[in-house]
Amino acid sequence: MSDVRQTGGAGGAGGPALRSRAWFGPADWNGFIHRSWMKNQGVPHRMFDGRPVIGICTTRSELTPCNAHLDTLAEHVRRGVYEAGGFPVEFPVMSLGETLLRPTSMLFRNLVSMDVEESIRANPIDGVVLLCGCDKTTPALLMGAASCDLPTLVVSGGPMLNGRFRGRTLGSGTGVFAMNDDVRAGRMSAGEFFEAEAAMSRSAGSCNTMGTASTMASLVEALGVGLPHNAAIPAVDARRRTLAQDAGVRIVEMVREDLRLSRVLTREAFLNAIRVNAAIGGSTNAVVHLLALAGRAEVTLTLDDVDAHGHDMPLLVDLMPSGRFLMEDFHYAGGVPAVVNALGDLLFRDAPTVSGRTLGEVCADAPVWDDRVIRPLAAPVRERAGIAVLRGNLAPDGAVIKPSAASPRLLRHRGRAVVFDTIEDFTHRVDDPALDIDETCVMVLRGAGPRGYPGMPEVGNLPLPRRLLARGVDDMVRISDARMSGTAYGTVVLHVAPESAAGGPLALVRDGDMIELDVEARRLHLDVPETGPAGLAARRAAWTPPPPAAVGGYQGMYVSHVLQADRGADLDFLVGRRGSAVTRDNH
Repeated sequence: MSDVRQTGGAGGAGGPALRSRAWFGPADWNGFIHRSWMKNQGVPHRMFDGRPVIGICTTRSELTPCNAHLDTLAEHVRRGVYEAGGFPVEFPVMSLGETLLRPTSMLFRNLVSMDVEESIRANPIDGVVLLCGCDKTTPALLMGAASCDLPTLVVSGGPMLNGRFRGRTLGSGTGVFAMNDDVRAGRMSAGEFFEAEAAMSRSAGSCNTMGTASTMASLVEALGVGLPHNAAIPAVDARRRTLAQDAGVRIVEMVREDLRLSRVLTREAFLNAIRVNAAIGGSTNAVVHLLALAGRAEVTLTLDDVDAHGHDMPLLVDLMPSGRFLMEDFHYAGGVPAVVNALGDLLFRDAPTVSGRTLGEVCADAPVWDDRVIRPLAAPVRERAGIAVLRGNLAPDGAVIKPSAASPRLLRHRGRAVVFDTIEDFTHRVDDPALDIDETCVMVLRGAGPRGYPGMPEVGNLPLPRRLLARGVDDMVRISDARMSGTAYGTVVLHVAPESAAGGPLALVRDGDMIELDVEARRLHLDVPETGPAGLAARRAAWTPPPPAAVGGYQGMYVSHVLQADRGADLDFLVGRRGSAVTRDNH
């Protein structure tokens, strides 16, 4: 058994000094306390002999159905850490369940990032494995870890198995939106709708479509912060557990190599993520998450980068909501490594990854096993499919649209505005027979941005009026300062900045105003003159800010400090790296 007096020092011959030694190394009363209380869990003294302490940060929660199985993955990460000679310690942080949390999980993304950052910094952790899955858990954990900048590796929970209902494929979220329209239009009974619930969600895991959860798990690979095939191995596939154990081994090696997150999260890594997001038909939510993460990593990234590096990229993956297949099929077809390999020199292939190899080396010669799911570069699903950034007098700081999920006929459109001041106003009036609306109109929702809601909810893909659905109308232009579920579809303009609650032009739109959308020209224009009695200047002078959406507590702090969508909707005081140093000890 190791002597207590020999437990100080660095993390091995020639290796970096370990943070955990400040807790577990000293032979004084302070070291005694740290080791003794850990030993009440049955930890043997040899675990304090100078081996790396690996934090396993978990968002496992039964209130987050996508992440409810992460305890199994945590156990396999633990096995890998032991296998590599490390000391694993699991700790929980607040979990964000997209399906249950109110008013919106996005409101709490920044709070969780604070939880992660402070939990890592305050504890004897030398490296960390982040266990995440549901939409906001991935960016939240990465944002917090980036602010600390220790060796960090992400393991996602994996997608559910393909949904099957009455002989047809059913995709998470995407199928719900379609069936809901069918029920409202009288084409599907309520009984059939209820029957489809279990058929859609038939195994552990996150959405099986290319929603935000699958998008962010894919971008974990593109950013280089996860091991190959992190995105697509189904949650219940044994290979997901093998991946977790491999991650446990690798994080110990990363600590010994001092491979910190800042060495992986480079500008080239973020540009790779933007391009891969386009190629997989990823969620518009990726934009706000990448911008926020870049801010924490102190990497320059703007909306203009999203457009310049993403919009002209081909869509290679034929997955719902932009295509036909689901994540289980994507895994069998080759997953993200196959996409990266297919994109070739469109990516920065020399970008480093947590594997210790470059992205190009990791994905070299990765095969495509089913070219119906992952199309070749010469025959993409769509030639130009990335997220487009729109500007104009209605969105001076930008707005986004996902052309691959939109109706081509509406990508250039001029229509009369029908304005809803809040999502509650919309819900109350959308099916009112007296509502003056037809399929040529532009539905405008405001009061749903980061500050105004608060939290920027996923309500931007507004359901169409029932009477229009009954007539066979399947899409309309919709504009808002809200977000949209990654599983959703339609000609939906989102993230309008500045938001209406911050005095953005969206607050000035009136019923009957003409709005022009031209995606190819990247233009979003409110056809109202600046001057005159009904002009924008007069409307601006008469506008009064709405009362704060929240006062006091975390939500009040959020409203006071949240940045606009074009800057990732992070809190202003959280931007940047603060490192892992503890400023005071407990002597």
